[in-house]
This record gives sequence, C-alpha cells and structure tokens, in this order.
Amino acid sequence: MERNMKIGLIAAVSIIALFVLSLLISSAPADADNSVRFGILTLLPPLVAIALAFITKETVLSLFIGVFVGEFMLCVNDLNIVSTAINAFLQLGSDVIACMADPWNAGIVLQCLLIGGIIQLVTKMGGAKALADAFAKRANTPRKAQLFTWLLGLCVFFDDYANSLIVGPIMRPVMDKLHVSREKLAFVVDATAAPVAGIAIISTWIGLEISLIAAGFESVGVTNITGFGIFLQTIPYRFYNIFILIFIVISALTLYEFGPMKKAEQAARARKEDEEIIVPEAPGFDEIKPVEGIKLSVWNAIIPIGTLIIGALIAFYWSGYTTILGGEDQALIAIMQNSPLSFDGIYTALSQSDASVALFQAALLASIVAIVMAVGEKILTMEEAIGEWVGGMKTIVITGVILLLAWSLGTVIGNVGTADYLVGVLSNSIPAFIVPTLIFILGALISFATGTSYGTMSILMPLAIPLAWAISSGDMGFTIVCTSGVLTGAIFGDHCSPISDTTILSSMGTSCNHIDHVRTQIYYAIFVACVAIFIGYIPAGLGVQWFISLPIGIVVLYVGLKLLGEKVDFEEVEV
Repeated sequence: MERNMKIGLIAAVSIIALFVLSLLISSAPADADNSVRFGILTLLPPLVAIALAFITKETVLSLFIGVFVGEFMLCVNDLNIVSTAINAFLQLGSDVIACMADPWNAGIVLQCLLIGGIIQLVTKMGGAKALADAFAKRANTPRKAQLFTWLLGLCVFFDDYANSLIVGPIMRPVMDKLHVSREKLAFVVDATAAPVAGIAIISTWIGLEISLIAAGFESVGVTNITGFGIFLQTIPYRFYNIFILIFIVISALTLYEFGPMKKAEQAARARKEDEEIIVPEAPGFDEIKPVEGIKLSVWNAIIPIGTLIIGALIAFYWSGYTTILGGEDQALIAIMQNSPLSFDGIYTALSQSDASVALFQAALLASIVAIVMAVGEKILTMEEAIGEWVGGMKTIVITGVILLLAWSLGTVIGNVGTADYLVGVLSNSIPAFIVPTLIFILGALISFATGTSYGTMSILMPLAIPLAWAISSGDMGFTIVCTSGVLTGAIFGDHCSPISDTTILSSMGTSCNHIDHVRTQIYYAIFVACVAIFIGYIPAGLGVQWFISLPIGIVVLYVGLKLLGEKVDFEEVEV
C-alpha cells in the first residue's frame, strides 16, 4: 500500500512538472534560438540526469530520464503533454539509433567490446593473475600498489578508454589483497586516463586538439603556426592535468585521504582478510578465474596487451597516412611522400587518423593473438577460446548501453542549446587576467553538464581563441594560456561528471559502483581544480610563467592534503 502511494505520488508530481514545463516553453517565442527560447531550462536535462544518478544510484534510468526530459522540451508545441510525451519517446528512440549509427560511436562501442573479450581471455589464460602476482611481489603495500597503478596508467597513454579497461582489471586483485578500496583504485585509473591522453603527443586525442587549435588561430588570421606547435606550448599550462597526476603520487606516498574517499579507505583497511568484497551494481570481471592446473605466465598478458598498444600506434599512423594520400591537400601529401617516417611525417599522420577505427583494428588483432595463444598453449580449445572472448564482451554490454544513453543525452543537450546558454551567461565583459580562469570554468561546466570533453573542446575552442586574441591585442603567450584552459577545463568537468564515458568505463574496469566512484573522486578533482585556478590560471593571466606556478602548486597540493586529510594507515599483508 505504501509503495503504491509512493508510485502514485511520483507519477502525479511528474505530470505536474511536465505540464509546468510545457507552459513555460509554450509562452516563449517559438522562432528564437533554443538557447534563448529555453533560457535557464536548457540546464534541465543534464541536471535531472545528474541529480537522479546521485539520488537513485541507477545510472541507466537516470540517463534515460534526462534524455526524455530534453526530448520532451524539444517536442513542446502546446499544453498537450500526452502528445508531447509520445513524440518525445519516439524521437528518443531515433536519437539513440542515430548515436549507434555514428561511425565514431560505433567504433568506440566495438573496441570496448573487443577489449572486454581480450581481458577475459587474458584472465582465463592466467596472464592477468600472473601479472598481478608479479606486481604484488613488488607492490606489497597500499602505497606501492597505488604507485604501480599510476605507472601502468602512464604506460597506456595513447587512449583513455583503453586505459580504463586495461589498468583496472589488472590492478584490482592487487588492490583488493592490500585492502585498498575500489573507489581509490577507480580514482587512480580515471585520473590517469583522460589527463594523460590529453597531454600525450601520441594519442587518440591529439588529432582533434590540433585541428581545433589550428582552426581557432586561422580564424584570427594567424596562419604561420602549426596546431601541433601550439599544442606543445600549451602542455606546461595544462595545470589540472599535471596537478591531478602529481596529486595521485602525493596521496599514495602520504596515505592521506579526505572526504568520502577517507571513509572508503578506512572501510577497506578494516575489512577482514577472508571477507568477501561485495560491490552492488558493479558489473565486471570478478568471477573470472584462470583455467585450473595451468602454468601461470606474465607473457599471456604482456603479449596480447602489448599487441593492443603497439598495434594501436601502428594503426593510428596507417589510418592518417592513407587518409592523407587519399585526400587533396598537396602539402600533406608531399610530407607523406618525401618523409613519411620523419618527425613531421609521423605527427602529421597521427593528426589525420581515425582513432575509433584504429583502436578497433588494434583490438581485433589483439583478440586474434589472444585466441591463438590460448589454443596454441592448449589452455582452451578453439570453441572455448571464442566462447570466453564473447563472454568477455557480454560484461561490457551494460557499459555500451550507458555510453549510448550518455551520447544521446549529449545530442539532446546540444539541441536544446545548453552550451550556448552557458557561454552567453558567463562570457560578458570581464578583466583580461581572469579570462583564462573563466575559460577553464566554462569548459568545466559544459563538460560536466554534457559528459564529453571532445564536445566541449569543439564548442569552446572557436570562441576562446578569438576572445583571448582580441582581449590581449594579439598576445600569443596569453592566447596559449587560454587555449590550455579550454583543454584542461574540458577534462576536469569530464573527469567529475557521472555521465562521462571515461568515468563510466573507469567504474566498469575497476568493478566499482559508479555513483560511489563519482561521489568519492569529485572532492579530489575539485580540490585539484581550485589549485589549478588559484596557483595556475589566475597567475598565468597576470603573466606569471609556468615554471614558477608548477612548483608552488605542488607544495600547495601537499600542504592542502595534509590539512584537509587524515592518514589511513595499514598493516603489512602477506601477498
């Protein structure tokens, strides 16, 4: 009876809310841009999705409702909420299918599925356990284990998706044995995914970053520079990326934690040795065990994963190489024909590569290698190997569903004009020195609300570079700092957002409850972002050089962690 009353109350409130929403939208000018027509209501779809994710802890349901609210807003023509709701539902289905049909999105989903299959094969062959045992011999304390996870994250620098799905499953058994919480592992994995890929000079990010930078400077008439050259100059000013990577090391070495992460770590340390770890709503590779009786070998992990990494780098190059030769840009074609393996040749090819296709190709090759190894070593038959490979993909299916809904929410947010509204509100007349900070904050807000750093960069870069150039009267150094603010602000917001694909994949790879991961890491991300703003971007806007800000920022990170946190000590554990 009580449950039925709650359902009835929720239904009544929802109907009233939809009616009020229809009334507000219907009274606005129908011929205006959506960002003007909806005004502050443009924030509703992401806010609903994010709020429900925290309240219900149901990511799929929260994303679905967020998308539906956005579609409902777009379909409002009058006060007939039944007709509007039906049209919104039909449009929602069309948008989800459109997201799945997008070649980039399809490539991401497929590569995630294949990597899931590789991880399961590596686990069944004993490679993951052997690698974990090898790490455990050296990483025999929570301090060392976190540092090993950090180092492994740096090694998988080329893609944030691959990073999340490779590092998490390998290090999770080590962390569990040493009583490090899944939340802390998920944070370390997440914080060494996008922040590393965003500043790596060989990655799936660099093509988009370079192209946006080059287009932005061309729009202000600067054509005597290269996008890659500006990209390199922004690296020292990527304060959030650099500080979050250093913060992981400081936290690992001191074992100081604060906020919900402290409670999670204290609970993990207090766990009894034989106590089973139960994480609700955390699908993953927990139940997969190596085939009984096999000889464990680290090569059963190193060779497939190494194939994935090396294959990805080769595939990036080949994708860009063939794209350039098949195009019409004679200058790029000349570089490929005259010096394809030179510094310029390699980076030109990488900047033109299709990362989603390249990673899918590399993952497919690594899958074949893993299957051949499993059969060749007589660990599995061909039928069993393919079955395990497909079984690994099944563990990623829920992640694919979440990604599709997150992308659909991004599409809806773009259609209702959320980003345009935020830019319009926050980009009024301001002092020049605060512009880098404003751009960083604006990038953070857009990426947090939309769950995509790529989309945020694409939206904000064409606005930020001309704004910085005009305010500074063509000061290249100032404009470079502002360019960095776009790139790092996008990563910070994406890092915090519960609807971000990398946040979702980090939860998946570490078998951590998604909302618990978001709830614990957001305090750390905000703390580091504040240091990036007050020690990095505000001084940089006043002309302070990066080599002064970075050392001071590191000291502030250490002191701040000591003041805010508390040491979560440990007892030696036999591994």
